Amino acid sequence: MKRLIITPTQKEFDFFLQGWAKLGLNAQNSTVGRLPVAQFQDAGITLACGGAGKAQFAVQTQHLLDACLEWDLVLCIGAAGGLVDELTIGDVVVATSTVEHDYHNKFSQRPFPMFEGAPTVIAELRRVALPNAFKVYFGVVASGDEDIVDEGRRRSLQKSTGALVVAWEGAGGARACAFNNVPFVEIRGVTDTANQNAPSDFGSNVEVVMSNLATLLSTWLDQCVGTSQINLSG
Repeated sequence: MKRLIITPTQKEFDFFLQGWAKLGLNAQNSTVGRLPVAQFQDAGITLACGGAGKAQFAVQTQHLLDACLEWDLVLCIGAAGGLVDELTIGDVVVATSTVEHDYHNKFSQRPFPMFEGAPTVIAELRRVALPNAFKVYFGVVASGDEDIVDEGRRRSLQKSTGALVVAWEGAGGARACAFNNVPFVEIRGVTDTANQNAPSDFGSNVEVVMSNLATLLSTWLDQCVGTSQINLSG
């Protein structure tokens, strides 16, 4: 099976790569299409950078999908701002669905676009047994090209979407994958609490967040994927 992991930024890419190296997962540099990637051949994983923002992430995800027609799964992983008080810095949220919160349709009262995560992968991730260093939650992730750095906006966004965290790029990746009928899941780590301290908190916490994501996904590979023959989209 061939799985594609995409981070929004190079910083997230580098820290995730570093996290997997510490866990003994070593990569080879390669390219897919015009994009540089890191390939973990034994695990059937390719790691790529998708770019910041929904549009750029969608473009580069589509390019990766066009350049290789054999992907069985795409994961969007990276940092996020927490929207609920239960979350602690370093916790991870697996998106049961990704909701595009900045899609402002004024002609009708349709709900925000929403993209469901691949259910079999989510079920596998629920079964992963992890150390107690961080917690994994399952719920909605809000996606939109907007930095949430105000407590009032944080509360209103959580109320309108029901999301646990907010990030930028997931809806772009989800749209590209839906267009190509490729299973998709967004997974985010909490670097900040979407308030005025978010910019500095992101810089301070992105490394630990990507390390936690590396731990979750390596454990998932060890505990679930190695023996699972279930259809990913099922």
